[in-house]
Amino acid sequence: MRVYHERLRAPATWWLSGLVAAGILGTGLIAGFSWQLAVVVYGLLGAGWAAAMLVWGWISIDISDGELRAGAATLPLAAAGQVAALDAAQARAMRGPQADPAAFLLIRPYLPRAVYVEVTDPARSTPYWLVGTRRPAELAAAIESRRQAARAGGAPVG
Repeated sequence: MRVYHERLRAPATWWLSGLVAAGILGTGLIAGFSWQLAVVVYGLLGAGWAAAMLVWGWISIDISDGELRAGAATLPLAAAGQVAALDAAQARAMRGPQADPAAFLLIRPYLPRAVYVEVTDPARSTPYWLVGTRRPAELAAAIESRRQAARAGGAPVG
């Protein structure tokens, strides 16, 4: 049963700014050429940017079946320790000066807040997960409630 789901889509401002940049780049590339070539260049640059935004924003965060899935990575909730919803300043510190190179990070520049999940399983080489999200309090609460159920080995809570 899925408890939490979030797709990390890029905001509309990123789409718009990228398309404007593609237009400016296209204008520089087509100077002095025919309008047919201009259409092709603008089309390719716009389609390339749209494809990049779709691929980048296709990643999702899911909590189901006793696991936290962030992109292609999975963490059994029984191996999760401390969980904390981080504000923008705390998340920035965990991505930068306080970061551990062995940590798993699923972050996006347009997601300033994140959730910290300590990994307590000694068999795993990852000390913690840092997952960017638009709803850190909700994600942390979902992890916490399912983590307790996973450790107890019982039925999910809620």
